[in-house]
Amino acid sequence: MNNILKSLEKTIVQRRSAEPDASYVASLTAKGRAKMAEKLGEEAVEAVIAAIQDDKTAMTGEAADLLFHLMVLLADMDLSLDDVTNELARREGISGLEEKAARGAS
Repeated sequence: MNNILKSLEKTIVQRRSAEPDASYVASLTAKGRAKMAEKLGEEAVEAVIAAIQDDKTAMTGEAADLLFHLMVLLADMDLSLDDVTNELARREGISGLEEKAARGAS
């Protein structure tokens, strides 16, 4: 499973510098980080709707879209999947409630 994500990550990084009319990733990059974040939010909302409707087919597609747009935004911030998985590994074994409290979140 991780291989497809690593392959996609590599493709996203490569396509960031392509011509915007030749690559969706490049077109998002050209529009800026705010647009990338907005698109991520849109995909998150669509995933929430699919979940509420208990539509597994739609949820699968929306989850893929959400992951893709998250990866585009991560690349824009010079972050990788390794950065995210390292953070998840750091949190492993820590109660979610404790971890959240340590961040000062509500």
